[in-house]
Formats: sequence, C-alpha cells, structure tokens
Amino acid sequence: MKRVVVTGMALASPLGCSVDTAFSNLKKFQNCVIHWDKLDEFQNMNTRLAAPVRDFVIPEHFNRKVLRTMGRVAYMSTAVSEEALKDAGLLGEEIISNGETGVSYGSSSGSLESIIDFYTMEVEKKVRCVNSGSYIKMMPQTTTVNISLYFKTKGRLVPTSTACTSGAMGIGYAYETIKHGYETVMIAGGAEELHESHVAIFDTLYATSLKNDTPELTPSPFDANRDGLVLGEGAGTLILEEYEHAKRRGAKIYAEIIGFGTSTDGSHITNPCHETMGKALELAIKDAGISPDDIGYVNAHGTATLQGDVAESTATYDVFKRNVPISSLKSYTGHTLGACGAIEAILSLEMMNSGWYAPTLNLENVDANCAPLDYITGSGREIDTKIIMSNNFAFGGINTSLIFKKVD
Repeated sequence: MKRVVVTGMALASPLGCSVDTAFSNLKKFQNCVIHWDKLDEFQNMNTRLAAPVRDFVIPEHFNRKVLRTMGRVAYMSTAVSEEALKDAGLLGEEIISNGETGVSYGSSSGSLESIIDFYTMEVEKKVRCVNSGSYIKMMPQTTTVNISLYFKTKGRLVPTSTACTSGAMGIGYAYETIKHGYETVMIAGGAEELHESHVAIFDTLYATSLKNDTPELTPSPFDANRDGLVLGEGAGTLILEEYEHAKRRGAKIYAEIIGFGTSTDGSHITNPCHETMGKALELAIKDAGISPDDIGYVNAHGTATLQGDVAESTATYDVFKRNVPISSLKSYTGHTLGACGAIEAILSLEMMNSGWYAPTLNLENVDANCAPLDYITGSGREIDTKIIMSNNFAFGGINTSLIFKKVD
C-alpha cells in the first residue's frame, strides 16, 4: 500500500478566501453569521441567518468560455483548486494532465439557479433561460467535471454528492485511490453555494437557528440552549500525493492521511444513529492501525441540532471511552454542507501544525444529554499531538471519519 500525504491546500470560506486569512480569523474567534437580507423576501421563512463567503472574486482569467459551464459552486471549487495546485507546486506540471492525476470532489447539488431555469421553462412552456451550459451547471457532479475539464486531468474521476459528507468523501476516496496505486496525485475536496432553497429545506425541518436578532450568538454546538444550525457556503481543496513522489520532488507536506472510514445508518433519512456513526470512526482507526488513545483531538461535525449533537457526542465517547478534546468549527463558519469536510480538514491541519486548537464558540453550558467529552471552550487549547481525527455526518445516514498524522 502507498502512503498518502497532503501537499497543497486552499479554500474559500466565510472566514476568508485564503488559508492564512481563514486561520487568522479563526484565532480571532470570528463568528461569520449575519442577518442575510435575501431571506427577508420570503414569507413563512423562520430563520434569517446565514454565513456567506463575502470576499471571493472570480479570477480574471476565467473567461466567458471557462464560465459557460460553471455556476457559483463550480467556479469557487475550480478557483480554489487552482490555488491548491499552486500551493503544491504542481500547477502546469505534466503530471496533472498525463493520466496520473484524478479528481475526487463533490457538493450536495449543482447550482440552484440553473435548476430554477429548467423549472421556469416548465411553468412558462418557453425555452427562455436554458442554454448549452445549463445542465452542466445544475448536475450534482458539476464541481468534479469542471475541475477536470479546466486542468485537463485524464485520471480517475470520483464525484461525491453525499450532502454534508461530500467534501470528506472526496478526500477519503482520493486517499484510497492513491493508497491502492491507481493515481499519483488527486485533487480532492468539496464545495457548496449558499441559496435560499437550501435554507428553506432545513427551515421546514425546524433545524435552523432562530436567533435572528443576535447572529453572533449562534450556532452553539453542544450547548444546552442551542437552537439549530446556520447555513454557510464555500469550497476547500486538498492536493493529495503519493508520499515517495512528494518526497522526491521536495514538496512541502502538511500531513499524512492514515485512516478513512465510512458507514451508513440504514435506518432513517434524517435522524442520526450513534451506533453506526461510531462505526465510521472505528473503521478509520482500524485503517490507520492505531488506538483511539493515539488521537489527541477530534474535529466534530457539531451542527448545533438537538439530535445531531447528542448522537455524535455519544458515538465519539463510545469509541474513545474517554473525554477526548473536541470542538466544532461550524460555530465560526456555519454549516457549509458539501464544503464542510474539506474546509474543516484544512483548518484542522492548520491547528495540528500550529499546536493550537480552536474552541467551540457560544458553548456556555454543555447539554447534559451530550456525552462527557473534553469540549474546548474559552481561548482554545495548546495540545501536543501528532494525530487528529475529523468527522462528518450527512442526511441519508452517511458517516465519515478521516485521520491525519504529522510527518516528521
């Protein structure tokens, strides 16, 4: 089996559109939730909160031809992937287009505006808004194919459209692709664009936060007074590479991926099941060939939903059998859906390499129904550990766990 390392990272997130900016704002405890005026236009919408990416600019060299098949989710993911390849020192290199590089990437859906264009056609019985790029923009694999097309990759293509685990799945399947020798380099990650319809989905499930007058106080994962999630958006790309190849070319290595686990609940479309959530963690630990005691920090999915936080904390405690240090980055960015697994992995690697781990914002009183873990609060925590875990869970009962290790 091949060793797999991370040699490039880039993101666009509510915290900022570079890794350095995002991590700097994380250290400043910046909550990115705002009153999103767009939601005021809709009757019967309970929440008015969101966490948009506010400083993303489409690169000037993305001309009309490039953008013809891209909606916001696709051009964010492609632009971020370009920056990640630059960071890895691989942009423009022969290996990207000679068949040795693949793409493993996903989002919950394609661009909703293009889907609305098709709906408008059906209602008006007139082909007015639809064009040759409309379907490419709306299809769930729009991020994957646009990234591949833009960089002219000819290797394995792995679209991951698994809701909130899309980004984590993108990383996990890319890791397995290199581990088993199918590719040398993989462009991996996930993205999501913020749209009112996404907010409405969670609003109808009574899963959204209603602290409309105090956006800075929400979400509050694991807190006894949490009242739901806040939707965000963004994109995150990690360049994964076979270790010996990275070493030969003198690449900067952020971390090694040593474990990936995934499972499904097979029970309910939205209600989480802590037993099968825990199974994903166990599979990742088994894949890594380590003990739970070797892991010094867990990045939680931590959405601030009533059932989700309890199930996740229970699953974590059942696996670790101790109060492992844990925090949720969604208290800063909101829930970025298909992007969260990638954005949170990137920020988790920044924390691991700095030795400082961010607290969960707005966590004042841990819910008594949540398991007794070591919830990081206050000003964060200095932790000396070489191994961390990052977990994500999704509608459909889809569970993922990634384990990263420092490379000496």
